[in-house]
Amino acid sequence: MVLEEEIKSQLIEYLKLLEEEIDIKISAGTDTVSEDLLTFIGEVGTLSDKINIVKASLPRTPSFQICKRGGLKGVTFAGIPLGHEFNSFVLALLQVSGRAPKISEKVKEQIKALKGEHKFETYVSLSCHNCPEVVQALNIISVLNPGYSHTMIDGAIYKKETEEKDILAVPAVYLDGEFFGGGRMELEEILSKLDVPMETEEAYEKEPFEILVVGGGPAGASAAIYAARKGIRTGIVAERFGGQVLDTLGIENLIGTKYTEGPKLAQSLEEHVKNYEVDIIRGQRAKGLAKKDLIEVELENGAVLKSKAVIISTGARWRKVNVPGEEEFNTKGVAYCPHCDGPLFKGKRVAVIGGGNSGIEAAIDLAGVAEQVTVLEFMPELKADAVLQAHLNSLPNVTVYKNVQTKEITGAGKVDGITFTHRETGEEKHLNLEGVFVQIGLTANTDWLGDTVNRNRIGEIVVDSHNNTNVPGVFAAGDCTDSPYKQIIISMGSGANAALSAFDYLIRN
Repeated sequence: MVLEEEIKSQLIEYLKLLEEEIDIKISAGTDTVSEDLLTFIGEVGTLSDKINIVKASLPRTPSFQICKRGGLKGVTFAGIPLGHEFNSFVLALLQVSGRAPKISEKVKEQIKALKGEHKFETYVSLSCHNCPEVVQALNIISVLNPGYSHTMIDGAIYKKETEEKDILAVPAVYLDGEFFGGGRMELEEILSKLDVPMETEEAYEKEPFEILVVGGGPAGASAAIYAARKGIRTGIVAERFGGQVLDTLGIENLIGTKYTEGPKLAQSLEEHVKNYEVDIIRGQRAKGLAKKDLIEVELENGAVLKSKAVIISTGARWRKVNVPGEEEFNTKGVAYCPHCDGPLFKGKRVAVIGGGNSGIEAAIDLAGVAEQVTVLEFMPELKADAVLQAHLNSLPNVTVYKNVQTKEITGAGKVDGITFTHRETGEEKHLNLEGVFVQIGLTANTDWLGDTVNRNRIGEIVVDSHNNTNVPGVFAAGDCTDSPYKQIIISMGSGANAALSAFDYLIRN
């Protein structure tokens, strides 16, 4: 295994930022992965005289640990952190050497105040674009607090462990051997699960905003930037920046950008917002909205934010099939991200529910790792683009059922099958399989609004050409609205339009 010259050149520049000397302790055997790991770390070691490579005996082989020179504890990688985890590796090198992570001083103090001796372990797949955020957050905790350790584990290499733990979705985080949490989690979310006090209600006794944006996806970020550029008091409250973009792998239709990836775009959105005087309230979800003298947004923690105008940009989430077994076996065979969880189903039988572009793309991806892929489409014909259908039809291990309705996902502890009926004949059929990937589109994140704002039959906020809702001073933008097309670039334009409309509302009232 050899680092590409371009990556090597970039790594050389990063390694110039090492603060102190570090040790990389390697535990390697005679297997192929160990040989690749030795080559990988050996090449990295030649790029900086601040890196010392030593052989060691670690709990897992192959693995390696990054420590300060002569240190006894550090950040551990059980596997070779390439793919999406390469950034996690680079950041670990820098942070272990003493370079401060880019988090607030308040969060640093919260981490340092954690008590006890605890061990985090995170099972990942290198193709998962959600895993690095969790890995990097837990690495930061282990770097700043000597009582905590963290190991990233490549589930493809340690397949026996993932099977023993019935891990069918990544990232899967364990704390002291017990399941701690799964899916994308930001550092603040992890700390809240550790019962670290987050922002209190008193912390939100803020002066009223002129424009408050609810949601941090492309529409919300665009709205906040356009509002702040008008020189008015702007706030944005978001559970996390990026929204649905975080679950998007390759993005090739953002005009002016030939290719980027969801997490990278989400980071860019946040950095752009931070360039302006925007009061950012992270890690919080809206619970309710009321129109009084000002517009009030209640958060789930009980705090209330007030503003003269509000822009709702809470986006959308994966739509569910809503059949028996879907909730019960979520992360136990039921999955929504083929890029993240697909590698865990290598050699297994899976089904994809949905025949649109996302469903057929998922089936094509999964066909490369799974033994058998079955596509279930509700309509009489697939809705995916012709080029995708042609690719799908060329694959020998894919079967397509059209005009069928999913009835139940079965299992005992984890998925073992799916039952569906042919809509024309009523004939019922059951397939034995190990995984079900749901790819049937999106549903708007608007349940929290209740009856305060007009929504259509599928929950989308009804807006006019100026992004007005039926409530004066309340605007909406992006995938949570009845906009006919759900695209990143359309959401960005929608957010800008809403902010300009909100500003016009303010100067006229």
